[in-house]
Amino acid sequence: MEQENKLISSTNRSKVRSDNVNLSISISKIKKNTHELSKMYDFKKYMDSSDMNFPEEMDEMIPKDTPPYLDNGEHYVERIGRALKFFKQCALIGPSGTGKTHIVYLVAELAGLPMWEINCGLATSVFDLFGRYVGLGKENWIDGLITGWCRKGGILYLDEANMMKQDVATKLNPLLDQRGHMVLTEKDSEIIHRHKHAYMIISMNPVSSEFAGTKPINAAMRRRMSVWLNFDYMSVGDNIDEKEIGMVSKKGGIPMVDAESIVKVGAKLRQEYKMGDLPYGPSVGDLVNWAKICSDGMSIMDGGNETLIPMTSDDPEVQDEVRHIVKKVLESQAAAKKKV
Repeated sequence: MEQENKLISSTNRSKVRSDNVNLSISISKIKKNTHELSKMYDFKKYMDSSDMNFPEEMDEMIPKDTPPYLDNGEHYVERIGRALKFFKQCALIGPSGTGKTHIVYLVAELAGLPMWEINCGLATSVFDLFGRYVGLGKENWIDGLITGWCRKGGILYLDEANMMKQDVATKLNPLLDQRGHMVLTEKDSEIIHRHKHAYMIISMNPVSSEFAGTKPINAAMRRRMSVWLNFDYMSVGDNIDEKEIGMVSKKGGIPMVDAESIVKVGAKLRQEYKMGDLPYGPSVGDLVNWAKICSDGMSIMDGGNETLIPMTSDDPEVQDEVRHIVKKVLESQAAAKKKV
């Protein structure tokens, strides 16, 4: 029996050592990935993850393994870092699919900051955002997302901010100016000072009839968002970005020549969308999904019929219009290849 206990004890110790090794490998991998990312951007001069110190339980809120963000020399990552360092908040504006959310996650990982994400287009109540009393006698207070961010720090990311309810925007204003605090009227008007590493990023689509519920950001909040960065697609119309072709080829698993055709279709559709002639402009992810279908042996046209064309609209007439654009671009590509 004693020998059996020793065997069990030995097995447990081995398991602990094994778990520790696996944990060490996982942490090393995360650090390596973040280190590789940091070498791609001149980010540390604005925000250094080694300066951040958060409770261990918030580690899981820090993004991991975020893919790099490719731009056309706009240096968005560094500019966001600069805005957060100087002003603690900034705004990103651009159509859907231009990578606004992606880059916020990347900045959070590079800076070592926990993410607090809110989609303002959802029916989120003030109680969910700021907190409420719970229990039979309502004696226990639970912080909402914004209150938790204000106390503990990190990046508060407000997506679709131009769909934000006015009462929420009004409560945020004192946090975003020189006062730097919030008044929690729901909890006996408690005053909560903004954490020294509490940063805010808002993103939005341009105000238009296409994005139902959008409205211009009110003047009070607009003044407080000191930096505004405009985002656009990598390829639009005849302006084709070779990096996007390479990305679609690599992630979609198709030859460069096929990726070029897909990106050129996407660029034309984006142009039509920006002109107001189509209800949707495809993102890089949409084009990669199209490529993945084609990597299984399907033709580019058939792959488009399964992915991008029905995604653009439920309206058969709009789908036919998109289908016509796809065919026209592919035919033009085929003719160009023959000349070569």
